[in-house]
Amino acid sequence: MANKARMTRGGFTLLELLVVIVIIGLLAAYVGPKYFAQLGKSEVTVARAQMEAFGKALDAFRLDVGRYPTTGEGLAALLAQPAGIAKWNGPYLKKEVPPDPWGHAYIYRAPGSKGDFEILSYGKDGQSGGSGDDADIVN
Repeated sequence: MANKARMTRGGFTLLELLVVIVIIGLLAAYVGPKYFAQLGKSEVTVARAQMEAFGKALDAFRLDVGRYPTTGEGLAALLAQPAGIAKWNGPYLKKEVPPDPWGHAYIYRAPGSKGDFEILSYGKDGQSGGSGDDADIVN
């Protein structure tokens, strides 16, 4: 009678539990790297979107003032009126200029290497050059 009670009791064997753990581990090993690769891409997408918003604000500044801010005035000219500019009609941004997604300040140059202005993020490493997440992002 004791043997019959043992046989009818429900539960999982150690072997069944190990098989389930191995399957979960294999799924995590397959899905994990793909998920973290997408995370890096989303930071680059955020940086590009912020740069595009800065570009629109800089265009509005140019329409009012007649020129883009100088490198010395920087992106701060979108929030506070630079000295000696009477036609400034800002602020052109609703909030302070945020850092890039990796916590570094954006770099603004006027004139830029390819146009009237250039907004630059050095990527995750904060250094010029690099590849992957460390690559420079330019508007």
